[in-house]
Amino acid sequence: MSPDATPFSPETQAIHSGRSIDPTTGALTPPIHLSTTFERDGDGSYPKGYIYGRSGNPNRDALEAALTTLEKGSETVTFASGSAATFSLLQALSPADHVIAPQSVYFGVQQMLSHVFAPWGLSHTLVDTTDLAAVAEALRPNTRLVLIETPSNPQLAVTDIQAVADLAHQANAYLACDNTIASPVLQTPLTLGADFVIHATTKYLAGHGDVIGGAVVTRETNSLFAQLRLVQTIGGVVPSPFDCWLTLRGLQTLPLRVRAQAQAAQTIATWLSQHPAIEQVLYPGLPEHPGHAVAQKQMQGYGGLLSFLVKGDQETAMAVAAKTNLIARATSFGSPHSAIEHRASIEKGTTTAPNLLRLSVGLEHVDDLIADLDRALMLKN
Repeated sequence: MSPDATPFSPETQAIHSGRSIDPTTGALTPPIHLSTTFERDGDGSYPKGYIYGRSGNPNRDALEAALTTLEKGSETVTFASGSAATFSLLQALSPADHVIAPQSVYFGVQQMLSHVFAPWGLSHTLVDTTDLAAVAEALRPNTRLVLIETPSNPQLAVTDIQAVADLAHQANAYLACDNTIASPVLQTPLTLGADFVIHATTKYLAGHGDVIGGAVVTRETNSLFAQLRLVQTIGGVVPSPFDCWLTLRGLQTLPLRVRAQAQAAQTIATWLSQHPAIEQVLYPGLPEHPGHAVAQKQMQGYGGLLSFLVKGDQETAMAVAAKTNLIARATSFGSPHSAIEHRASIEKGTTTAPNLLRLSVGLEHVDDLIADLDRALMLKN
């Protein structure tokens, strides 16, 4: 019985969805199909369903099937990066449309909206999406898409998915939720009313820091998704067969990795919240977090990413990051290696606090990570 069609647990789905035993060799691990083109029959047809690598590939189909199952959707399109996934969804809109996005949305998406799509004619409004009244006020007759990111990066703000979905649908707009930080292990936005889920598969889904990719999963096949599929095929910003193979391989351990990282992040966030060198910890798993109650309602764990504000200024925060030994100073998150980053120096023109550090908790022992942080915080001066 296929795990794609039955209510198996995420652990089972992550291993079996999108996979089948190779009929030629009996291999349990799927082969990598690198061919860019496929043979036609004498009558000109393509009986095996594949024409050209840009329009379809067995490895890409397998990955899209797996992501559809994990996110409880109906169909998925994959892209060469998470940014390409969001970009393509915005490109599937019309120039006269209006988009609502969070004030704290990933700075790359802000750049897309301001510098690429605004000149093209797509208007947008940035609001605090945790404030339902602000979302309702920002809706216009031509609002076609409401974009949320929950938890957000790097503020770890939590938006009520179901409540915003209701507001969007009342205005005949779609809701797209970036689920990269939570992953489908901890949150399934499509079951809460979202129309689309966006992923940077680079992060937790692939999970090993060795492949870049993105995906959009839809709750149902609608006109916007059909246009998105067209953008994928014609635009050709598709992941390579090997990238798809690597991501599908990473999915097999996704539930185990994400739950272990979330548990360690909870421990570290609690410890940091009591440290004398820390001004504030941003993590939805802490009871004092303003979005904790909403996170409890819609999440099954709070994720492996957190941010904290060091007492002091940017120089103080940079000094802390410079002193970690085990935790790498690096961009991105979701891999087995813990990473720390000063976000304000990356996000030019950002509103991110200058004393904020973002911490991606990996799979190292939590005691070793705490010892590394403690040493860096004690040496910051």
